[in-house]
Amino acid sequence: MTRSSTSTRTAPAPAAPVPTAAPGLRRLHLAAHFPGVNNTTVWTDPGAGSQIDFASFEHLARTAERGRFDFFFLAEGLRLREHKGRIHDLDVLGRPESITVLNALAAVTDRLGLAATVNTTFNEPYELARRLATLDHLSAGRAAWNVVTTSDAFTGENFRRGGYLDHADRYTRAAEFVATARALWDSWTAGGVPRPVSHQGPHFRVRGAFTLPRSPQGHPVVIQAGDSAEGRAFAAATADIVFTGWGSGGRTPGKRSTWHSTLAAGQEFYADVKGRLAAHGRTADSLKIMPGVTFVLGDTAADAQERAAVIRRQQVSPQNALLALEQVWGVDLSGYDPDGPLPDIDPDPGSQLAQGRVRIADPKAVADRWRALSEAKGLSIRETVIETTGRQSFVGTPAAVAEEMTACVAARAADGFILVPHLTPGGLDDFVDRVVPLLQERGVLRTEYAGTTLRSHLGLPDPVRPVGKD
Repeated sequence: MTRSSTSTRTAPAPAAPVPTAAPGLRRLHLAAHFPGVNNTTVWTDPGAGSQIDFASFEHLARTAERGRFDFFFLAEGLRLREHKGRIHDLDVLGRPESITVLNALAAVTDRLGLAATVNTTFNEPYELARRLATLDHLSAGRAAWNVVTTSDAFTGENFRRGGYLDHADRYTRAAEFVATARALWDSWTAGGVPRPVSHQGPHFRVRGAFTLPRSPQGHPVVIQAGDSAEGRAFAAATADIVFTGWGSGGRTPGKRSTWHSTLAAGQEFYADVKGRLAAHGRTADSLKIMPGVTFVLGDTAADAQERAAVIRRQQVSPQNALLALEQVWGVDLSGYDPDGPLPDIDPDPGSQLAQGRVRIADPKAVADRWRALSEAKGLSIRETVIETTGRQSFVGTPAAVAEEMTACVAARAADGFILVPHLTPGGLDDFVDRVVPLLQERGVLRTEYAGTTLRSHLGLPDPVRPVGKD
């Protein structure tokens, strides 16, 4: 394994090549998202474990590496969510700082990429660039950074500047943040000489020499999540991977338009984002589009559908059903029966009932749509929430799931998938044991890692060292 000059780790043996894919098929990429604070994760299941114990992170990461996945992905949360003025007790399980966890995982994995979600609104470029470069060196070039933004004043209350950032400034700050970090990562010459960086822009002023030489993969891989027009433009200009939605899994109430619930919708998003790359001097292969997806496996199609229904009822417990309803209505609905009809009152558009969650743009429109669906199908509150807030992306036998994933990538609706299991930490085991071998037999997934860095796994070009930095 290629290491920096300061590394002392022993290199593993060279890997075998990936089998050749059948004609017309494209190789796909896979990543594992650690289940956590979202409406996909089930904590009441007897198989659920800890979200803080390092053994949970290690189990999922080792499973992903055993399946020859590209990377392991951690979300981030900078404040505990609140509901009705209290800490939301349905998801308070703790959320450790991502880069710290990934540095520990670098010691127990060899090839798996390690992706941290870190906010550009409440961090500074020099400090974060240093932490990410450290992870990249310690892991021998396996680090990735999922760039997220926020204009949420509730989260901002935990920080010195508070909720100072206007919504319109989120992406301008993020773009300058990433550009500044990359300048720092590029600031050492090939001969190991640090060159001072001098940056002055609307959001940051950075002047001085960076503390670390260029990492084994040049830069950590940059991931970006966002389906909006701003998000697509930012991704085309800046990102190496786009983390988008697919098949309605884990959808926020009222946000149906941001999830690609059909193959055609996925193809439209794929073509749109890839089509923007040329304007930035980039090729289609320089950006990978990887939707976040869920899966349910069964011995038969009927068995898989039955398991999917059970999981959905676990995900939408009676308490979670009322919570989802209160997100839309913005008023206390604790007196309503989850197995009864929807409220006949209108939502409060100015409500502050929930803090730390995505705000619904038009709650009355969502409420009207839900009521119409409930009346047409005779659905209770809980059944309506199950029907409207998400379905599993891939449901079927292992062979059927392998076939569908392969077909989606072949149809250029995605370059691969970020799997979001419903259980921590063993939710990925079944997929790696039963689906991965079928993907490998098809020749669309590697049987061994061919390279050592995350960029090599993804087939991404190495960053070009700026003129004068050699």
